This record gives sequence, structure tokens and C-alpha cells, in this order.
Amino acid sequence: MSSADILECIEIETGTNPTRAVIWLHGLGADGNDFAPLVPELKLNDMPAIRFVFPHAPVRPVTINNGMSMRAWYDIFAPDLVRREDAPGLHASQKAVEALIARENQRGILSSNIVLAGFSQGCAMTLQTGLRHSQKLAGLIGLSGYLPLANTLAAERHAANQDTPIFLAHGVMDPVVVLPRAEATHQILLDMAYSVNWNTYNMPHSVCLEEIDDIAAFLRKTLA
Repeated sequence: MSSADILECIEIETGTNPTRAVIWLHGLGADGNDFAPLVPELKLNDMPAIRFVFPHAPVRPVTINNGMSMRAWYDIFAPDLVRREDAPGLHASQKAVEALIARENQRGILSSNIVLAGFSQGCAMTLQTGLRHSQKLAGLIGLSGYLPLANTLAAERHAANQDTPIFLAHGVMDPVVVLPRAEATHQILLDMAYSVNWNTYNMPHSVCLEEIDDIAAFLRKTLA
């Protein structure tokens, strides 16, 4: 992927010459601005300098929203999310996320110092990309989302990230990605012997303060 193909991103650095990176993927219809305000709330200024990268997904028509065009990592066909999936869209966005990881590598940040994070569709992309990535990552953070293309994961996953810590978080009142969908994701990952830190919060399809504190603790541990 040439530099012209790299997704447009918002970048926030917690200090000069960052040696760590967090690539944070937004949800359906949002953009990179969605989670940028979280950086100061994570209170990581005493850590080695971190570059937070918030890419904007491409604009595409989304079937479930009457074909309206919006920022989306892939198309969604039905509310159950998984009966029929947009494999070409998922694979194309996986390549785009891997290009962002490669750019951080070129800027001097090792893959083992990079955390992939995402909310909702961004969580799906974090799991889609991180579990298949050929270099070990520092950690994966999946918020209010689910595992896409679960039936191909066993064949496509890469041993490099078998032991990578995974932080999964979900709201128990989520009407968008219902809790059983997230619990099924958690179970699949456990069955494949992944190291999962599973957390639920008393919230809908959103983020809460307690969760932000838990994310900060996870980043402190994985990017120390």
C-alpha cells in the first residue's frame, strides 16, 4: 500500500519521539474524532510517549441503514451482524489497518509496542486484523463489538498473536451489539486459548468512566 493509500488519521502524541502506539478504530457512522477526546482522560502522561492514531474509515453505502453512505469499515446486512457478512469489505479494511501498523513500524515503533483498539465495528476490525497479523502486537482492545468471520478464524489466525492480551468490554444494556453476541465472541476466543480480560459495564452501546479507567490500566500494563 503506497502512502497515498494510507487512511486519513487524527494523531495525538503524549510526548516527543513516541516509542509506543495505539491505533484506535471508530464505530459505524463515526470518524476518528469520536475517541480522540479520550486521550487526556486515560492519564498516561507518566508513561513512555505514546502516539494515538485515530483513522477515518472509508465512506460507503451501508445496507442496514437503507443504503445511506457513511464512514464504515465494512457493510452490514442485518441486525444479527453475523448471519451474512461482508467478507470483501472486512478484508479490505484489514489491509488498511495493517498498512497503519506498517507505517508505525517505519516510524520506528515496533509491532510489539502497538495496541490495536476499536469500538463496535472498530472492535470487529481490531479482532479481524489483530488475530491474523503476522507480527506480535502489544495488545488488543475490543469495546462493545464482536468477532467477525468467526468461521474462518481457525484457518487464518497467526501464531504471532496467540498470547497477545485481549481486553474485551461490553455494556449489559447494549441494544446495538447485544450482550449474547459479545459473550459468544468471548467464548470462541477462550476455546482457541486466547488470553482474554472480559469486562461488562452497566451501560448501553457507549463508553463509561469505569471502563476508561480499566482501559488505562490495560494500556499501562501492555505498553510499559
